[in-house]
This record gives sequence, structure tokens and C-alpha cells, in this order.
Amino acid sequence: MRFWPRLRQVWRQLVHGRQVERELDDELAAYVSLAADERARGGVAADEARRRVLAESGGLQQIKEQVRDVRSTSFVDPLMQDVRHAFRQMRRAPAFTAAALSAIALGIGASTAMFSVVEAVLLRPLAYRDAHELVAVLHDRTDPVAPANFLDWRQQAKSFSSMAAAEFWTPNLGGSAPEKVFALRVTPDLLPQLGVAPALGRFPGAGPEALTEAVIGSSLWQRQFAADPGAIGRSIQLDGTAYTVVGVMPASFKFAPFWATRAELWAPLDLTARATSRTGNSLRVFARLAPGVGLDAARDEIAAITARLEREFPGTNRRVEVTPLREMVVGDIRRPILAVFAAVAFVLLVACANVAHMLLARASSREREVAVRAALGADRGRLVRQFLTESVILGLAGGIAGLGLAYTALQFIVAIAAPEVPRIDSVALNGAVLAVALATSVITGVIFGLAPAIRARRPDLTTTLKEGERGSTVGRGTLSRRGWIIATEIAFASVLLIGTGMMIRSFAALRAVDPGWVPDRVLSMAVSVAGSAEAPPGRRTLFYQEALARVRTLPGVEAVSAINHLPLAGDIWGTPFTIDGQPAPAAGDTPRATFRVVLPGYFDTVGLPILRGRDFTDRDDFDTPAGVIVNQSLVDTYFGGEDVVAAGRRLRFDGEGTAPIIGVVKNAAQSDWASPPSPELYVAYLRNRMFRESPRSHATFMTFVVRTSGDPAPATASVRRTIQSLAPDVTISDVLLMRDLVTQATAGARFLLTLMTAFGVVALVLAAVGVYGVMSYVVAGRRHEIGIRLALGASPRGVLWQVVKQGLVIAAIGTATGLVLAAGMSRLVAGVLYGVEATDAVVFTIAPMALVFVAALASFAPAWRASRVDPVRELR
Repeated sequence: MRFWPRLRQVWRQLVHGRQVERELDDELAAYVSLAADERARGGVAADEARRRVLAESGGLQQIKEQVRDVRSTSFVDPLMQDVRHAFRQMRRAPAFTAAALSAIALGIGASTAMFSVVEAVLLRPLAYRDAHELVAVLHDRTDPVAPANFLDWRQQAKSFSSMAAAEFWTPNLGGSAPEKVFALRVTPDLLPQLGVAPALGRFPGAGPEALTEAVIGSSLWQRQFAADPGAIGRSIQLDGTAYTVVGVMPASFKFAPFWATRAELWAPLDLTARATSRTGNSLRVFARLAPGVGLDAARDEIAAITARLEREFPGTNRRVEVTPLREMVVGDIRRPILAVFAAVAFVLLVACANVAHMLLARASSREREVAVRAALGADRGRLVRQFLTESVILGLAGGIAGLGLAYTALQFIVAIAAPEVPRIDSVALNGAVLAVALATSVITGVIFGLAPAIRARRPDLTTTLKEGERGSTVGRGTLSRRGWIIATEIAFASVLLIGTGMMIRSFAALRAVDPGWVPDRVLSMAVSVAGSAEAPPGRRTLFYQEALARVRTLPGVEAVSAINHLPLAGDIWGTPFTIDGQPAPAAGDTPRATFRVVLPGYFDTVGLPILRGRDFTDRDDFDTPAGVIVNQSLVDTYFGGEDVVAAGRRLRFDGEGTAPIIGVVKNAAQSDWASPPSPELYVAYLRNRMFRESPRSHATFMTFVVRTSGDPAPATASVRRTIQSLAPDVTISDVLLMRDLVTQATAGARFLLTLMTAFGVVALVLAAVGVYGVMSYVVAGRRHEIGIRLALGASPRGVLWQVVKQGLVIAAIGTATGLVLAAGMSRLVAGVLYGVEATDAVVFTIAPMALVFVAALASFAPAWRASRVDPVRELR
């Protein structure tokens, strides 16, 4: 029979088995009747004719078996018998069933939940057409590109069917309630390149007349236009300029997926004025591979193009990388997610070992049954199949219970997930996850059922009777098998505990990082004047000064100032500089430093100490000589740590002359909490022409910082009201407490720590239960022997120690194995640790000691019962 007809027959036998058997009986009865009638017509008596037909056919039951073999359904009835037997066994031992199902549910629930995360974050394709063809072309994998370089790449590269660029933009959306919008300016071919059509309308055009067209996201469409389809063709004000809405993207559309992830508006990018600029890198470049072109070929071509441009324009085309877009999305989160997934795999293995140990215990009580069945002629394969069927049914039942735990665990994981975990909001128990959960349930059922099934394959009645003779002792073979299983369980638990210890040490090191500034009692908010009455150059500075002065008078406010980009939460700008009095560096080797613009009092407000020199004052404007403040890292890197203020050292900036270093501040956390400090310099807002006069959105906002005498959160509303009472049309966004920045900066480590700790505790509990079970089994099986020992003079303390020692031996073997496994897997966790070695001696000492201690505690209760055995009762 072919596959599908055979499958239909098996399905009919499973679902309509009784009907199929009745039909077969009817067919055989009709055959016998017709054959007997034919012989009767030849002169044979009716009864003799029927007897001959049955004899010649070999018997009706044999015919039925042959028919079932042809239909491939001969295994169905025995299988159903095994299934029914498995359910009867589960009902007969409810306590055992509940314990086993709990262990399986924990293992499968945890593994299913984490696989859901892996599937959504690492495996699921991006929601674009042929997403595997999309790449990003950037400096050092993540750094932006200059306009002229992008235009040259697009013109010269043949490995891409299209190449487009995007630039981050945060315009103010005008209206009765102005708000800042996260947006992108994009070249005309970027959105079509993604292959996602607008839900309404169209993409912006490519001509000059399309420069004021915009496509908006679904959330902005609902918020601004109440999801009105008539929004197409309507006008909106962005930074005071009218834009026409020409399209609305689907609710599921998000771009870019790794940078500017909150964008909900896309407008044309005009590079005409910057077409020859190879500085001011601000573009992210995206491309689609041409048909038949592989990633390696595209990389080779880009390497050749950038090498030519680097020779022509030194320092402008270095370290350009072509990276699949999906890798950009996953970023550095791959290793942490896989590390946690490996931890979950160990939890599942611990659960399997635990259940295998319980099944062995139950199999021990059924040894006589199995031996007798074998002696009566039961086929070994049938015995093995029965045990495996029982374990698989147990695995499937545990898997169903585990799905409920997985759903709950997913809610918890999503709630505590770090902001940098991409696509975490799309995690769900979808079809792929459910299929994996089903397969895991079956496979684990086979794994933990192998040990009892193998024992059932070779039953030995004589040995069984000897090992349990007169109920005096547990057989050494039985104890050895169970001990090794629990030792394996402890080994897996050791790996998890060591991983948890590593994460605890790493998190403690992260929390001990000194950010330079003092986050307590500081409130921040971005205040933008773009498109408002305060935006003109003559008005902007006065507005900021007056707003700060009014906020300073509020009750509870101790200090207030402003900075262009807040550390950790804001963008990072770099600026080139040279050291006055030193030879000019070679082209492309000009030093760079992080560039920040501040108003007077910023360092005092955030608690960033000035180590030498002075702060900016209101007199540091265009009527006074320029001055800069640098951090200690810049001094150490370029001046060897000398006192640059006293020495009168000066920095030179292109087109702006030189500026003396008037102060040195402590190193501060910049874009990443754990990164080592890099050179940074601060300039006075009152002396920066771009921030005082430029109409571009990135220069029309400042981030206010406010230090209060108490909790800053209640002051948020009064600060907002004060600013908006002065200028109702400015926007206030990104309201943050700086203490929350610290929480966000360590959120990734906290996320991993929480998950690893949860899984480590589960593994520890399962291991303790396993040790307790083994020792309880030993004591129960050796009560008669222990009674004889006590009657012959053994002390209760000696009996107690003997039992505990057996548990400690099992724990020692398991922890030693776990240490070897953990050392071998150290590379997996090395990339997610901070300030601690992957083979940290403290963790590798304390974790095994803790596990051995728990094993000793788990052994103590059975040992105590053993020491209290009544010799008189046992001897009777």
C-alpha cells in the first residue's frame, strides 16, 4: 500500500476500530458462508463444508492478522492495550504520577518558554520581502556613513539590486498638543526596497515636489487622525513645515529594526546640499543583494570600492562592513539568549534524570511482574514497548501541563526583558513552538523511559529474587543504577548553579561601576523648540535661560541646567580635534572625542566632579575667548595625565580656531554602562553657533536636568507646567529619572540573572528531591538489615552517618562531573559576563559546596529515619 492509503487505514483503526473490526468480521463470515455453500452444492454436508473451509483457511484469527498486516494496522490493538495499561498505572499511583508530572512540566515548560524567545528573537525571519537578501553597509558594522560615500557606493556597486539610506529625525508635530515624533528621512527607494506595501495610499515620490510628502505609521495614524481613511492627502506640521500624508503603513510594520526602532514617520531625504560631503556621518545604508549574488561576493566588491575611495580620500572609507540585516537585529543578544537556552536544556535534563530515577523506583516494585511475564513467554520487544509507551504517555501529559507553565513563564519573561532584546513583544506560543513542545515531550518520554525499558528487556527471575531475598536489602545493582542517574542530575544542576553564580558576580560588578555622576534625585526631560515661536536664533537662547531660571525657583529644586544629549539615554556625537603646538596628524588619523554642549551648572547638577579648572559661566559667550572642558580620559590619552589647565594646553577645531582647556572633569558613563571611558569634551552652549541658530531638529532641543532635595518624581509635573506656561508650543519628551538610567543600563544583566537564578533554583530543588528519593529508597529497602546492625550493637549515629555518606558520595561524583562540564562550557558564558572570569575560583568553589550541602540535607531525613529503626520489630 502507498503511504497515504496506509495512513488512512491506521487512522480508521485508531478512531473507528470497532467498526473496522465489525466490517472485517462481516467480510470473513460472508467468505466462509459462500465457500461452504459452494462445497455443499458438490454433495458435502453443510457442517463438514464449513469445517473444511475453516481448516483450509488456517483459522479466522490468522486471516484477520494477515489482513491487519497488509493494512499496516496490526500494531494498533497492542498499542492501544499498552496505552490503556499506562493510564491504569498512572491512576493506581497518584502520588507518583503527580511528582513525575510536576518534574516533567517544569522541564518542558521552561524549555518551551525559552524556545519561544529563541524562535521570535533569533530564528524568525524579518517581516520584509525576501528578508535574507537585505543587508546593512556601515562603518565598523554599526557606525553611520557620510553622504558622498553612500552616493559613490550606490553608483559603483553592482552586487546590489538597490541601495538606500536613512537618517534619524525627531521633528515636532504641531497641533493643539504638540509632540515630538520619532521619524526617518529616507531616500526614495528605501521603503519600496523592503517589499511591504502601505496599508493606505502610496510611498512618497522621487522628484523635488515630493520632498514634503510623508508616510506615517499605524500608531501615529490612529493617534493623530483617529484611524480615519481620509487622512490621505491631509497636511501635518513638522518643525513648522507642512507635509502631506500620502500613505499609512500596516500596524505590523517596523523600520529600522535595530536602530531608531521607535520611528513612526518616514519622509524623503534630500542629499543635494551634502552630495560631496565626506564628513558629518549621519546615514545608515541598507541594500538588497542582486539575484544570484552571495554575501561574500558583495563584501568583496564593497571592499574593493572602499579601498579605491580610501586611497583617493584618506580616512573616509575605513572598515566598511556588509552585514545581513537579521544579524544587525539580533546584535549582541544572541550569546545571552543562547546561554539561557542552554541553561534551560540543563533544567530539562535534570527533570529527565529525576523522572528516570522515579521510574526506576517503580520498575523495581514491578520486577517480579516483568520476570513472571517473561517466563510465561512474553516477547522482550513487547515488554520494552510497554515501558516506553508508559513513559511517553507520561511525557505527553507532562508536556500538556508544561504548556500552561510556559504561557505563564512567557508573561514573566516579556515583563522583565531588557529593552535591548529585539522583537520580544512578538514572543508567543505559535504553531512552531507547539510542534517543538510536542516533539520534546515525546523525546523526553523516550529518554527517561530508557532505563526501566532496558531493565524490562532482560528480566532475570533468579537475580530478582536474590536481590530482594526476604526483603532484607536493596540490590547493589539497583542502587548503583539509581545512584548514577542522580549523580548525573546533580552534575547538570552544578552547571546551572555555577552559571547562576557567575551571573550574580557579574551583576554585582556592574552595579559597582562608577558612572561618574550621581544619579540620585536627578530628573531629566528633552525640551524642543523646533517649529515653535521660540525657535528663531534671537529667541532660542533667551527661552532656555528663562525656563531654567523659572524651574530653579520651584520648591525642592536645588540645581538645574541643560545638555544636548544625556549620558546613556542620548545620542553620541563625535568631533575631530588636534592639539595646538603638535604636528598635524596624517589624513584620517585625526583624534576624535565625544562632543557635548552644556549650559552653566550642568556638572554640579548631575554631580560630575570638576577635577581641575572651572565650570562654564554665563559670561562664556561669543564676547569672551572660547574654552572647552575635557574628561580625564582625554587628558590621559593625549597629554599623558599632565595638568593641562595649569599648562594652558589648547585644542584646535577645524574652522573655529583654538580653544584653551579650562577644566577637567571625572570620566562619566557615556553610551554604554560597562564600556571603558573614552575621550570626551564639553563646549559652552552660549558659544555654539549651531545650537543657537541652526533650524535642524537635532540642534533645536536641549535636555534639562533638575536636582531636587527629595524624590524627583513628584517634581515632574511642576517642571513641565513651568516650561509650558512660558512657551505652550514647545514639546517635552523623554522624561526620565537618572536613577532609572542606571536600572536600564543594567537591565540586560538583571534579565539574565533573574532567569538563570530561577532555573538554577528549579534544578537545585529537583536534585535535592532526587537525592532524597534515592536515600529514602535505600532506607526502605534495608530496614531489616539496619535492624540487625542495630541489634548487634551498631550506634544510631553510625547508621545515620552511613546513610548520609552514601548521599554525599553521590553528590560528590555529580559535582565533580559538573565542574568538568562547567569548565568546558565556560566559553558560552564568557561573552555575557562583566568583571569576572568564566572560570572564577570563588564561584567554582562555593557552588559545588552549596550543592553538596543541599544533598547532605536531603539525605538527613532518610538517615534520621534509618537511625530510629526498631530492631525488635524488624527482627520479628
